[in-house]
Amino acid sequence: MPCTQTPASLLTGNLKLFDTLPPGPILDLACGRGRNALWLARKGLPLWCCDRNADALAELQQAAADERLNLVTWHRDLEIPGDAPLAGRRFAAILVFNYLHRPLMSAIEQALMPGGLLIYETFLEQQADIGKPSNRDFLLKPGELQQHFASLQTLHYVEEEHSQPHRFTAQLIARKG
Repeated sequence: MPCTQTPASLLTGNLKLFDTLPPGPILDLACGRGRNALWLARKGLPLWCCDRNADALAELQQAAADERLNLVTWHRDLEIPGDAPLAGRRFAAILVFNYLHRPLMSAIEQALMPGGLLIYETFLEQQADIGKPSNRDFLLKPGELQQHFASLQTLHYVEEEHSQPHRFTAQLIARKG
């Protein structure tokens, strides 16, 4: 079944930033069923969608084929110790939503083209107090997301509690110089 979830508001509210990207594909890292990737691909942007869930990627690929979207699926476990899944790859933008694997942080920055955009939103450690995810290995400490990408030009950064649904997140939009 194709993804029918609403794309992230951080993405939809900042679509104009995609007008200034260098030529190249956009990577949706740990994309799941592709709610964000499909939305951008429907806007005519070229997407690479990476995830370790083969079933979700198959559904996403079928949806893209049915709609004739410019979307490539990439089945990859991003958390294999010693592996460098982004090495040698370059992207005009990288999207990361609801995912945190700290060993990838520098690789994400290196994979951005000059002028490229990073849009990242994931959970803060306060999330463990209200529900899932609750494993602190996958939750950010205050200020941590911005610190990881301090060499990028921050366009937007906020840590906040949301009410619908109730969650704690950090959001970053940054451009590589």
